[in-house]
Amino acid sequence: MKLVIAEKPSVAMALAAVLGADEKKDGYLEGNGWLVSWCVGHLLELAQPGAYGEQYVKWRYSDLPILPENWKYEAPKDKKPQLDLLCRLMKDKRVTSVVCATDVG
Repeated sequence: MKLVIAEKPSVAMALAAVLGADEKKDGYLEGNGWLVSWCVGHLLELAQPGAYGEQYVKWRYSDLPILPENWKYEAPKDKKPQLDLLCRLMKDKRVTSVVCATDVG
């Protein structure tokens, strides 16, 4: 089974119609050997400065630039359920490949 991840629901619906994935599930469509789901904008964003240390919760000009050795990412609360679903689908044992059908951004 192949998983297609589109950039938004309307694109996913169009792709699913062509692929024959016509069984609606919660957050994705399935059928004809395909799972088709979508993003809802950017699912991850850079963590706020406070995630790198208490001293950055309210930073000063003397703290700049803040250049962490390893960048941290966070999912906005309203998008976390869709991110969790996509992670679950990518780990589904039936999935043999993932097709990225999003824009380059």
